[in-house]
Amino acid sequence: MVHQFDNLRLDPATAFDPVDQKIYFSQQLGIDANRITAVVPFRRSIDARQKRVVVNLSARVYVDEQPPEQPLDLPEVKYQDVSKAKPVIIVGAGPAGLFAALRLIELGLKPIVLERGKDVDARRKDMARIARENIVDPDSNYCFGEGGAGAYSDGKLYTRSKKRGSVDKILSVFYRHGAQADILVDAHPHIGTDRLPVVIKNIRNTILNCGGEVRFGAKVTDLIMKDGTVVGVETADGSTFEGPVILATGHSARDIYHLLKEKNIEMQPKGIAVGVRLEHPQVLIDRIQYHSPKGRGKYLPAAEYSMLTRVDDRAVYSFCMCPGGFIIPAASGENQLVVNGMSPSNRGTKWSNSGMVVEILPEDIEPDSDDSLKMMRFQEDIEKRFYDEAGQTHNAPAQRMIDFVESRQSSDLPSTSYAPGIHPARIDKLLPPFVAKRLQKGFAEFGRKQRGFLTNEAALIGAETRTSSPVRIPRDKETMIHISTPGLYPVGEGAGYAGGIVSAAIDGERAAEAVANQKVKK
Repeated sequence: MVHQFDNLRLDPATAFDPVDQKIYFSQQLGIDANRITAVVPFRRSIDARQKRVVVNLSARVYVDEQPPEQPLDLPEVKYQDVSKAKPVIIVGAGPAGLFAALRLIELGLKPIVLERGKDVDARRKDMARIARENIVDPDSNYCFGEGGAGAYSDGKLYTRSKKRGSVDKILSVFYRHGAQADILVDAHPHIGTDRLPVVIKNIRNTILNCGGEVRFGAKVTDLIMKDGTVVGVETADGSTFEGPVILATGHSARDIYHLLKEKNIEMQPKGIAVGVRLEHPQVLIDRIQYHSPKGRGKYLPAAEYSMLTRVDDRAVYSFCMCPGGFIIPAASGENQLVVNGMSPSNRGTKWSNSGMVVEILPEDIEPDSDDSLKMMRFQEDIEKRFYDEAGQTHNAPAQRMIDFVESRQSSDLPSTSYAPGIHPARIDKLLPPFVAKRLQKGFAEFGRKQRGFLTNEAALIGAETRTSSPVRIPRDKETMIHISTPGLYPVGEGAGYAGGIVSAAIDGERAAEAVANQKVKK
C-alpha cells in the first residue's frame, strides 16, 4: 500500500534521517514502523526565513510492499537510430548544444556536434595549467570544451523558468544519464562539479550510440553562405559540414561574435553584470542563514543566500552562489583575469562564494554608440586591468570586505579556495567607479539586512565579468531562425537567451524542434 503526504513541514532530523522518518510516518499512519519499507520524497525545500528552520516535504510512504524500481514520475524519452537521417550542425557542446542534439535524435534528425575544445576529461589538465603554469589554452579551459562552462563550474540546475514541463524533462534527462535522484526532488537541484562530467560523458555516448556525431578540436571558423542563407560551417582544419546550423557557443566565444560581425549578421549589445567573487567562511553563512551559533548542525545542507537591491537605479545582486565551494580561474584567452565559482556535490569545503555584481546596461557604455560589441569590449577592459595589476598572472587582486566598503587597502587577506592565490589590492579602484560605488552601497545594505554578512572575514576577489552574454543575436520568436539570416539558429547563453544550465538546455531543445518543424514544412 502507498500513502502520499503533501506539503509537510518537518524539523530537519525528521526530514532527512531515515530512522526518524519511519517513526514519524508510523505515528501518522498508526502502524508498526517495521511495516514501512520505503519513504520516497518527491518534493523538498528548506524554509529558513524564521528562527526555527523547517523542511517542506512531500513524500510517498510504502507499507508492506517495495517501491517500484523507478518510484518517481519521469517524462518519457525515446531515442532512435539517426545514423542515416538528415544532418543538423550544432556548434558547441554545452548544455544548449547537447540537449539540442538529444532532442534532434528524438525527432529523427542526425546531430553533428562540433566542439572547439577537448572532451570533458581531457579539459582537466588544461584547467590545472592555468593555476600551476599561468597558461590558458584558448580552446580548452573552464569556458570551452565538452559540457561548456557549466561542466566545471558547479552544475546548479535551479531556474526561474515558468515552463515546469520543460524543466522536469531536462532534469529527468540528467537523471537518466547518471545524476543523483535528489535533483528531481530538491527545490534548488545541484549535481556538483565532481559528478557532472560523468553525466556529460553518458550524454555523449547516447548521441554516438544513436548514430549522431560529436567531434572535438573542431573549431568553427566560418559560416558557409548561399544566397544569404547559412548552409553549413567550416572548421579550422578546412573541413566543411552542411546542414542547418544551431549556434550554441556559450557566452565567452568572442571570436564567433567577431565572425558574425564580419559576415554582417545582425547582433545587438545586451545588458550584463560585472563585479567580484565574494568569499566567506561557510560556517559564518550557516550561522547567519540558519539563525544559530551552532551553524547548520547534522542534517541541514551548507547554507545558501540570495541578495538583491537597487543602487542609483541599477541592480546589485548575488549571482551563482556556491556554498561549500571553490573560486576558479575562468579566463578563456590571453590578457584576462576572470574568476568564477563552483561546488562539489557534497558542498563540503570550508568556504562559501558568490558573484556580487552590478547591472550594466548598453546605455551606460558609450550611450551614443551602436557598436554591437561594446559590452564585450567593456568586459575585456576590466579583465585586462585586473590581469595587468596581477603582473600578468592569475594571482588575483583581493580586498577584505569592510576595507572595500571603506575604500582602504587590506594589510593582509584571509585564506582562500582560489588555487592560483590572491594578493592585497584596491579593488575599489580597479573596478570602474560606477560599479565600485554601487557595490560599496549594496554591501552596506546587505550588512544591515543580515547581521554578520558585512565582515572582514570575507574577501572580494576579482574580476567576475562572465555573468551572461554581452550580445543578443536576434531571432524570430516562433521559428528561432536569425531575423535576417535563414539557416542560422542562435541559442543558449551565447545568443543571449538563457541564464544557466537548465534554461540553456530548454532553449537547445526548442531549437531542435524549430529545425524539425522547418524540415517538415519543406
